[in-house]
Amino acid sequence: MIEKSVRKLDLKRDSSIKEDLAYWLSKTPRERIAAIEFLRGRYHGSSTRLQRSARVVQQAQD
Repeated sequence: MIEKSVRKLDLKRDSSIKEDLAYWLSKTPRERIAAIEFLRGRYHGSSTRLQRSARVVQQAQD
């Protein structure tokens, strides 16, 4: 049988959060975006999505 476990953290006192923040602030914006894109690709898959665009050719006149 699997036991349930819950761990409560005080975010203001947890040092790992401060360490994570310091780590990501030490990275360049380009490195941060690359990390986010990597995680997005892992979550949503690496398939490219269709880019949709619309253009108004002629506006209807009343």
